[in-house]
Amino acid sequence: MLEAGPDYGPRNSGRWPDDLLDAATLAMASHDWGYSGQIHGREIAFPRAKVLGGCSSHNAGAVVHGSRFDYDGWAALGNPGWSTNDLLPLFDKAWERLRVRRVGFDELTPFQAEFAGSLEAVGIPRVDDINDLDEVAGVAPYPLSVEPDGKRITAPFAYLDHLRGEPNLTIVGDAEVERLLLEGSRATGVVVRHDGADVEVRAERVVLSAGAYGSPAILLRSGIGAAPHLRAAGVQPVRELPGVGENLHDQPALEFDYAGSRELVELMSEYSSDRWRPDEQVIAKLPSHDCGEGFDLHIYALGGRNPYARESWRWTLAGVVVSPLSRGHVRLSGPHCADPLIIDHGYLTDADGSDLERLVEASLVSREAAAQPRFKELLGKELVPGPDVEGEDDLRDFARQAAVHYFHPAGSCKMGPASDPTAVVGADASVHGVEGAYVADASIMPFVMSGNTNMPTTVIGEKVAELLSQRRLQAPD
Repeated sequence: MLEAGPDYGPRNSGRWPDDLLDAATLAMASHDWGYSGQIHGREIAFPRAKVLGGCSSHNAGAVVHGSRFDYDGWAALGNPGWSTNDLLPLFDKAWERLRVRRVGFDELTPFQAEFAGSLEAVGIPRVDDINDLDEVAGVAPYPLSVEPDGKRITAPFAYLDHLRGEPNLTIVGDAEVERLLLEGSRATGVVVRHDGADVEVRAERVVLSAGAYGSPAILLRSGIGAAPHLRAAGVQPVRELPGVGENLHDQPALEFDYAGSRELVELMSEYSSDRWRPDEQVIAKLPSHDCGEGFDLHIYALGGRNPYARESWRWTLAGVVVSPLSRGHVRLSGPHCADPLIIDHGYLTDADGSDLERLVEASLVSREAAAQPRFKELLGKELVPGPDVEGEDDLRDFARQAAVHYFHPAGSCKMGPASDPTAVVGADASVHGVEGAYVADASIMPFVMSGNTNMPTTVIGEKVAELLSQRRLQAPD
């Protein structure tokens, strides 16, 4: 197993940095790839964890599955075996591995409890399980792959620690994959940068799990992609596969910041004096006016110490379009892994403007929740965008100027049949036209599911492992 970032060993090694263990703070300031791009002319960072476990070592451990229509939609695009019913046993397996625990309303911080109550007041029903794949609207705390004391249960803790020391597993940290080794149409290994040198690692099969930015980049640097783009980046085309790096998308969000009252600070300070205090706990899901089936909006709130100025507090409500129509791309600026990637998610660029309209709709719901009497008293004055931004036209302008991302990039190695010219991998996760090469991460999602990508990406890993095991058992001696 080759990891571009460091491997700090098993969980009990004592070498894992505190910020990678403590889920109360998103650890985006360290172990970051340094990716960035633009949203409507603004340069924005796209944090991704460069450490064993990827973003499971950065994130809040939220377990939010989405809708039945998501996975059934993947299968309907020509990907048999990827329907909801196919994947549910793998969700159960991943929950057990990651020791996911449910969070009750009685465990909410004072801020999150008021947030949940305000959403109920504006008509979003309280539900027992935010992951009921058949419910289209509801508000609830989301489950966590986090210990009760706030320590993350990351992918390597769940899937690797008990295998360390086995003779058939070698984990190598600080080994960034430059490209695939290809012999004709077959992948025979990879070239990695390790200890300042290029090293060849040979293998019968190569599984890329470098994320929605990294996996397409490795394929592109290997000469697999659209020939004009490859030549422009100084890469000799080997396999014409125009979908590599295309179909990139993420869920656009719009945040509203509030001053917070002295009472709210006192309530939160008292709460956190003797217990773990996460910044985020509650998600609301709901359909927009334009939603055909399932749901397509999230509302969330952040309440805790300001990650950018720890001596202050941050109080934020936000709306999100979790089923975006806008699409972008990942492309190379040069042939080597040291060359920065060109990342453009195409936020709010769909032809009909649906993403923008739905983002405004979600924002109106979050503002309506903030206006509920008790919550308004605690939140205080709206600082951003402020009272001057009132009507829908004002909100559209604000969204164009201030939309942010939801940290869920997906789709850049789209899964689909070989007859789909935009597909990169098939339903068996193998790269079209390249034997022995597979992709297992959020990049293969044909479209992002209407939730957080943390657990669904783990399930993709479970599914691809299952497929590869079946393939090995079926292979002739």
